[in-house]
Amino acid sequence: MQLGMVGLGRMGANMVRRLMKGGHACVVYDRNPESVEKLAGEGATGTKTLDEFVKRLTPPRAAWVMVPAGEATEQTVLALAERMKPGDIIIDGGNSYYKDDVRRAKGLRQKGIHYVDVGTSGGIWGVERGYCLMIGGEEQVVKHLDSIFKTLAPGRGDIVRTPGREKTAGAAEDGYLHCGPSGAGHFVKMVHNGIEYGLMQAYAEGFDIFRNANSKELPEEHRYDLNVADIAEVWRRGSVVGSWLLDLTAMALLENPTLSNYTGFVQDSGEGRWSIMAAIEEAVPTHVLSASLYARFRSRQEHTFAEKLLSAMRQKFGGHVERPSGG
Repeated sequence: MQLGMVGLGRMGANMVRRLMKGGHACVVYDRNPESVEKLAGEGATGTKTLDEFVKRLTPPRAAWVMVPAGEATEQTVLALAERMKPGDIIIDGGNSYYKDDVRRAKGLRQKGIHYVDVGTSGGIWGVERGYCLMIGGEEQVVKHLDSIFKTLAPGRGDIVRTPGREKTAGAAEDGYLHCGPSGAGHFVKMVHNGIEYGLMQAYAEGFDIFRNANSKELPEEHRYDLNVADIAEVWRRGSVVGSWLLDLTAMALLENPTLSNYTGFVQDSGEGRWSIMAAIEEAVPTHVLSASLYARFRSRQEHTFAEKLLSAMRQKFGGHVERPSGG
């Protein structure tokens, strides 16, 4: 099947490579000509403008947008819609807000253009491991694109089958799922990333306890000089808390147990915030997800005004003197 890809960053370019390896024909465009030339050298059809990109696609056209969420995606979708015809398909594979998907799908429907939102998980490893895909859109359109999704997804691999799954149908076991109508794909991906924040924070806090287990604040007989890289490794082997995130943690700690090559400034890409907003709208308590997001906010500051005020209050009511920084 032919597919167009707009946006050839780390994810977009690798998705094109996986698709071509699977026998699909890819037309590519990026604002950076070097990115286009590189993939053209690997077998893709490179284009210099969006006009050329659309003309190179065979109707009904399918164009996958893989650019940063927000204004960049919005403008790209609008630009494609101006050039495409009824029956064509625009796919947003980035991390868009699901309510934007609902709005875009409604607007494009008036032009006869189909819109599919695909939450895509797999990162820089997806070209080899495959991408977990969470899909929203019209059922017939999603079916039309099935061969694309099947190629991008990991497949069943050697993962042990969930007991009872042999009685059910569908592509979930292959690593892709039509979750529902417009927005459903990115809604599921949004919550996925919110959960990811919580899991990452749990690992981070646990290993921080290990790192401080030999603190001078502790009685000498309660101090432990622990090998955090080895702990991460042994947990990978049969532990209940084993996961791909733990695999990546083990890699990082083996490379540098002190993590001195990192500053600890942790960004959030938006999905954690949106997950909590959805939880508020649904009146669902999300203690862990909220705390993990706030921890990321905290990572970007030396000391907050709130912490200074806490220290001031302690001094005023109890005469508590601040310890020197690092003391």
